[in-house]
Amino acid sequence: MSAVLSEVLRDPRVWQGPRHALPEVEATGHASLDAALPGGGLPVGALTEVLHVYDGTNELTLLLPLITRLAQARRRIVFVHPPYIPYAPAFVTAGVDPWLLHTITNCGDEGLWAAEQCLRSATCALVACWPRQANDRQLRRLQLAAEGGRAIGILFRPARAAQTASPAAVRLHADAQGIQVLKCRGGNARQQCIAIRC
Repeated sequence: MSAVLSEVLRDPRVWQGPRHALPEVEATGHASLDAALPGGGLPVGALTEVLHVYDGTNELTLLLPLITRLAQARRRIVFVHPPYIPYAPAFVTAGVDPWLLHTITNCGDEGLWAAEQCLRSATCALVACWPRQANDRQLRRLQLAAEGGRAIGILFRPARAAQTASPAAVRLHADAQGIQVLKCRGGNARQQCIAIRC
């Protein structure tokens, strides 16, 4: 850059447009998925939706490398209203201290409230929730809670939810073939299917 241009740009009266910092991200641990996401992972302080046809489609396989890394850094992970009780021996085998995993069950319609409180607390690195249903207002509250608590919020929702708008920064579709990025803030969603090893 020339000296004259540098001098002009130092003048506080010269507007240079917004200077957005890249969002903080946590790598998923799946190289091909991270390559498809802006910044190379899931955004911290934001909501990510994983849309799937039915429960038990290896949802936690998607998160296991991330959960393992967060737990090894002594960060807390919370599961809210999972359809099945997470299998603790599998997490121990992966190197996750079970004392850092917390599961909130039998919360009925209060699951979204519980997830919001965990996200907002600033004590949880990742909060994964399986809500029965969620409206736009509830999703927005979760997004704001994730921002305020600097946590990664993960919502597992039915695939039909793809037809509705969402404030989530990232939307993924998971099925037996792999993961498809439907939406990613700050990048173009690719229409390719990304294989995730189980």
